[in-house]
Amino acid sequence: MKNHTFIKRLLACSMAFVLLVPVLTGCNKKKSGLTHVTLNEVAHSIFYAPQYVAIENGYFEEEGIDIELVTGFGADKTMSSLIAGEADIGFMGAESSVYLYSEGASNYAVNFAQLTQRAGNFLVARKPVDNFSWDMLKDKEVLGGRKGGMPEMVFEYILKKNNIDPQSDVKINQSIDFGSTAAAFSGGQGEYTVEFEPAATALETSGDGYVVASLGVDSGYVPYTSYCTTKQYLAENKDTIQKFTKALQKGMEYVNSHTPKEIAEVIAPQFEETDVETIEKIVTRYYEQDTWKDNLVFEESSFDLLQNILMDAGELKNRVPYDKLVDTSFAEEAVK
Repeated sequence: MKNHTFIKRLLACSMAFVLLVPVLTGCNKKKSGLTHVTLNEVAHSIFYAPQYVAIENGYFEEEGIDIELVTGFGADKTMSSLIAGEADIGFMGAESSVYLYSEGASNYAVNFAQLTQRAGNFLVARKPVDNFSWDMLKDKEVLGGRKGGMPEMVFEYILKKNNIDPQSDVKINQSIDFGSTAAAFSGGQGEYTVEFEPAATALETSGDGYVVASLGVDSGYVPYTSYCTTKQYLAENKDTIQKFTKALQKGMEYVNSHTPKEIAEVIAPQFEETDVETIEKIVTRYYEQDTWKDNLVFEESSFDLLQNILMDAGELKNRVPYDKLVDTSFAEEAVK
């Protein structure tokens, strides 16, 4: 997906989102005395455990913030809600902010906190595979992600690291909507699928698939998800962004100082459809691969790596300035 196409989709999605927001938010009551902040997350996943710890442990309220959480179901939709003014903060891959800035947007998105430092998805096969190697994907159909999105780009990044051409060596199916690949795989499509949790574990539980590789482990450290807001909102609400970041830092410190079982018990109300034992299993999987940073600082070296991945994927022609799209002052203050 080229940048101009991305922006067109953002504009189209923003109009649809304006119509949808009253449905999503109408039942949320604003809490007296607290600053109301609408957070649009790209997906609702155990992968983002520190955020849910901050919500469930009341860290946002401690900082004077009333969080309204909305799920965008895709980075393009999450970014569209941000630029439409229907969300105050967006949580997604930072590539969306790079695309927006590259198109010359004046009120571009600034990243102020990085949550995850590894990819959160897994490669699922139809049968257990002993001693899996990535060259096993050659000439196989894999259910992949949206072109230009972090899940797909990191997948292709791994393939290239293993001397596999994503365009000619593997049949990557990108025709299935976000969130529907697990169901499609269960229905017989593809020989492999790339899945987030809890879909990967659900496929294992049902016997429809088996996790054979972690993209988070095999890609190494990458700035997978971060929080951003528009340049205008940041300028006008610095105190709110600081309090938001401080609450997130408390959540980060909790997951880095407690067991997967304890983390699972805290975030369980966010995932009522999943039993706590399964949540613990998934948290353990992320915990053991060092998914979460110990602070929220989005370092320049990480941003450089992100741009390398974007350029390697053919999604970015010219680099964008780190000091324009990343502000580390809030994350740095939060750990003091």
